[in-house]
Amino acid sequence: MLDTAVPTDDALLDAWRARVTRAAARLGWRKRLPVARRHAGGTLLAIPAPYDELFLATEVNEWALCAALYERDPARWAGLEQALIAAALDAAANSPPSPQDLRPVLDEAAALARFERLAPLESHPQLRALLDAATLRGLPHVIDESELTLGSGVGGRSFALAELPGVADVRWRELHDIPTAIVTGSNGKTTTVRLLAACARRHGWRAGYNCTDGVFLDNEVLAAGDYSGPAGARMVLRERRTQAALIETARGGILRRGIAVSQANAAIVTNVSADHFGEYGIDDLQGLADVKLTVAALVSDRGMLVLNADDAQLRARAPDLTRRFERCPPLGWFAVGGDQHTLRSYAQRGASTCGVREGRLHLTHHGADHELGLISSMPLSMGGIAGYNVANMAGAALAAVSLGISPATIAAVFASFGSSLLDNPGRMMRFDLHGTTVLVDYAHNPDGLRGFLTVAAHLCSAAGRLGMLLGHAGNRQNADIAELAQVAVEFRPDLIVIKENEAQLRGREPGEIPRLLRAELERLGYPESNMPVRNTEVEAALYALDWARPGDVLALPVHSASARSAVIAMLADRSAPAGGACV
Repeated sequence: MLDTAVPTDDALLDAWRARVTRAAARLGWRKRLPVARRHAGGTLLAIPAPYDELFLATEVNEWALCAALYERDPARWAGLEQALIAAALDAAANSPPSPQDLRPVLDEAAALARFERLAPLESHPQLRALLDAATLRGLPHVIDESELTLGSGVGGRSFALAELPGVADVRWRELHDIPTAIVTGSNGKTTTVRLLAACARRHGWRAGYNCTDGVFLDNEVLAAGDYSGPAGARMVLRERRTQAALIETARGGILRRGIAVSQANAAIVTNVSADHFGEYGIDDLQGLADVKLTVAALVSDRGMLVLNADDAQLRARAPDLTRRFERCPPLGWFAVGGDQHTLRSYAQRGASTCGVREGRLHLTHHGADHELGLISSMPLSMGGIAGYNVANMAGAALAAVSLGISPATIAAVFASFGSSLLDNPGRMMRFDLHGTTVLVDYAHNPDGLRGFLTVAAHLCSAAGRLGMLLGHAGNRQNADIAELAQVAVEFRPDLIVIKENEAQLRGREPGEIPRLLRAELERLGYPESNMPVRNTEVEAALYALDWARPGDVLALPVHSASARSAVIAMLADRSAPAGGACV
């Protein structure tokens, strides 16, 4: 993929596509159309290519654009070929020099001949043969720059790319898939993955899963840190003890490195909300929804793509999946908000659904209705007030049943999940600190913060005060930071401790995000005396705890893993868990 800031009108894009198509035909690549996507900062140019010729694909992509530019205006782009040669020489500074005829050229005949000579230097026929054989057998694969895994989990075997076996030497009968679900969306991913892992364990499987907190096999930590991307997925699928794989797949991983999973039984898109705009060519909700919906391509025809019927973007984009991917997997829809009528209409068309009826969660699958329990008695719902967690359970129920887990097992998990601090660490954890209710959550964007503060405000008594922390990672636009402050003010908190997310500056200067938040709060008329600033997340939490008194509610969104561990440990030491302590 090539991201260019050069103005690209339709004629230039047509010339680029034509060159890419001719080069692909010359190289024998399977025919798939290149894709151009305009965004606020330029145009993304993507071309399909075999896995073992991706470096060559970048050469083809760059040549096709540069040759089209030179053809349009030779005078303006007179030095382009020399610039390409200089860049190639710089990139190969630590490698043996290439022969003169392998250096970049713009002339098409010479360029195509060059590509033909470059292809054998990168291509790996043995790898292609193994991938084709796995596809014929319906087997998944996982691949990176050094290793190929055929099958997955307990049914997988890994081979070094430098020592691949022949197709006839693989013990294919020993290889198989395992139940696999992919979870993406703006909010609720980690909670949904943990719900699915709990359902898998209760079903009798050893559950491997990755999320923003690490990689896990049941309760064993395989790796700590943010693994909500391809690296975490590969670890789960290559773990020889994994019997069911639950994969969290974040937007950034999809855009930067793709999805490591080659096929899945289920995928969930929890929701789509404004976040990370301006990164990797995504500037609006429609573009973000398209990113999340790439998981649809991985779901088998016997699986299920689970979508949120309360989300207008997902409802609008779902009909385009067949055109986009040349197929659409079976759909499942969930809703807990105002779209119950929409949910019923999907059910009437044969889709599996999950939603709330008369205070109870109902799952319909293969024409049968299953009651999963009273919402208010499910610990994760906090008495029914945490609507976003009800949505997480509804989506997880559909994915779980598509993996082969019974509705009775799902209902049993929902009846207890969230009653222990260990069930969902860092997400809507509740502590009773000598009469002060303290909530800890990951709420990291406006929609997430609004849901979190809705619960906190509901728990606040008439005489109690509401205090909160407010901070943001640096890789957000200024408008996103301002919107976070606007959400906070909606709930009229008595205290807002502005915090530096010191582990997530991500290109910002220290103190820059707190200054932006403070300026927006002042603009909104929030009292200056009620918004102290602290330089770390832990210091901010300590300030809020010192301020609080019995009857108050503290909402503490804590984002870095180290700070969250420190705050949770501190609260656990100071308090006895309330009933339903972690919900």
